[in-house]
Amino acid sequence: MTLFVDTSVWSLALRRDHVAASAEVAVLRQALEGGETVVTTGLILQELLQGFAGPKARKEIIERFSALPLLSPDREDHFAAAELRNQCRRAGVQIGTIDALLAQLCIRHTLTLLSTDQDFVHVASRRPLKLWQRATPQ
Repeated sequence: MTLFVDTSVWSLALRRDHVAASAEVAVLRQALEGGETVVTTGLILQELLQGFAGPKARKEIIERFSALPLLSPDREDHFAAAELRNQCRRAGVQIGTIDALLAQLCIRHTLTLLSTDQDFVHVASRRPLKLWQRATPQ
């Protein structure tokens, strides 16, 4: 499984004030430690750099992300993301412009999205977006 990790999970994982105990952070750590492929895009990197203050945090984020494959959306991704957003809106589901593009990248590249953002659950109910989900106890 190749993971595309949303800003919501990275933000929890990179906090210094406390260790996040979320299942999503645990999955991210296991994937990174286990050598699984974790990919990102410039928008996520930008959001993280905007959200964490100081040159030390900036340097750490840049260093950590330099090892990850970086997906760049092309013109067709933007067309498809706009259509995805419009389809969701017509179905009564609100999704932001950036989230629509992130979902589109995951759909195009058949990536599993790791996120704490519940908006993606609504998208996945209407489009072939693969979301990481906790295993349900049997």
